[in-house]
Amino acid sequence: MKAVVSRRLRLPRGEGAGAWLCAGSVALSLLALLALLALLTVRGLGHFWPSPLALVTLEDGRQLAGERVREVPLADDDGLERLYRTGNRDLDGERWAWVRVSAIAAVRHPADLVVVERRDGRAIGRLVALQGAGRERLEGEAAWTALEARLAELGRLRDARDRLREEVILPLAGRRDDAAARELREAHARLRELQLAMTGGRLELATADGTPLRVPLAQVLGAYRPNAMSPLEKLAAWGEGVWHFLSEGPRAANTAGGVWPAIFGTVLMVMLMSLLVTPFGVLAAIYLNEVAHQGRLTRLVRIAVRNLAGVPSIVYGVFGLGVFVYGIGGRLDTWFFEAALPSPTFGTGGLLWASLTLALLTLPVVIVATEEGLARIPDQQREGALALGATRLEMLSRVVLPMAAPAMLTGVILAVARAAGEVAPLMLVGVAKLAPQVPVDGDFPFLHLERKFMHLGYHIFDAAFHGGDVQAAMPLVYATALLLVLVILVLNLTAIFLRHHLSTRHGAPVRR
Repeated sequence: MKAVVSRRLRLPRGEGAGAWLCAGSVALSLLALLALLALLTVRGLGHFWPSPLALVTLEDGRQLAGERVREVPLADDDGLERLYRTGNRDLDGERWAWVRVSAIAAVRHPADLVVVERRDGRAIGRLVALQGAGRERLEGEAAWTALEARLAELGRLRDARDRLREEVILPLAGRRDDAAARELREAHARLRELQLAMTGGRLELATADGTPLRVPLAQVLGAYRPNAMSPLEKLAAWGEGVWHFLSEGPRAANTAGGVWPAIFGTVLMVMLMSLLVTPFGVLAAIYLNEVAHQGRLTRLVRIAVRNLAGVPSIVYGVFGLGVFVYGIGGRLDTWFFEAALPSPTFGTGGLLWASLTLALLTLPVVIVATEEGLARIPDQQREGALALGATRLEMLSRVVLPMAAPAMLTGVILAVARAAGEVAPLMLVGVAKLAPQVPVDGDFPFLHLERKFMHLGYHIFDAAFHGGDVQAAMPLVYATALLLVLVILVLNLTAIFLRHHLSTRHGAPVRR
């Protein structure tokens, strides 16, 4: 008996094993989340760091130059195999090379190896000469200096060309008057001048095995010698790469370039969705909790709303395609855009229909969160307001709704988190693989709801599964996934800040 009592006294006091189990689950969840973020950060942002170029000499005398990617064991413990990114796809049709580690005789990192970023992929080799637009031909270090100056000039010309297209030509293309036609001809003449100034000249490279490779300068987007760069120069190149990724459009079938149109489309669609779903969700919750008779029918409606949250998202996409796109959009085209038929204006997927579909998808989330917030407000608050002579509308607008506002914003936060990550319904109602023109510009009505748009989630799906080179697309997939997480985080933090502000102001009994 004494032994049993002694064992009981040695047991830890507190909440028991259940509390430890819950705490362990929370810790495990946080660790998994941190591991995911670390993976996305390292794999995504590490892609923009200029990796050293290796010149590999094999035992049979062959040579190749490229970036070391990873090393994997061979089957049956037969050694290791190493993957190099070699570029130069136009020579042998391959951008990657697997090399058995035991077959490598030597690995060096010469400072004169050059990475040339082209529109259709990388070229790796040694710079032999730079042929200018005239007949001059530079070699050695003079060629590298002249190449850097020419690439900077080409960058300025491309920026001027892009601005001319976006700010002048596209707005004028929608006008039909004589003045617009004259300005359009002048703009096209200026565009031809810029295109002519970018042509001419070429790079002469030599690959690791001595194969000559000639690259027109008009196709070159950048060039650098990673083995000759200092850490500060690499850091500057990394920052420039991240900036280009955030500010430019995609190229090379979404396996290179940036994601700016996808960032803009995702944020704009989520904001429109929030503006559409919030009033409907709040009004429905107010009716269910404050106005409707709490009988069997109301309970059935409440159960139906909760079950709608579990419907697969692709079902909402099919509904949006049938009702919004083909139904309402087709009817709008018949009424207001008959001259443009058979080319649809609203009778095809676009920003408006995608926002409406996602608003419908997230409507149960807002209703449930708002109704729970309304249910937590004590009845004494309502009775006190009515006892002081307020009408039912005044009681709702002055007492109940301000106290329930944090719960409404909680519903909006959950809706934003779900809508920003949804891809399946968007594939049916408006998202596009490539839409470099964003839905907002200087042309009336400024916000073009009928346009297709790009989305970060669909961009990840497309780059990962539809690209011609999965190895090249994977770093951009990681970077885009990290960016999508950050976009959702910023949107949620904005709503959380508003919720905290309203909670502090109105003293609502919010559960955080």
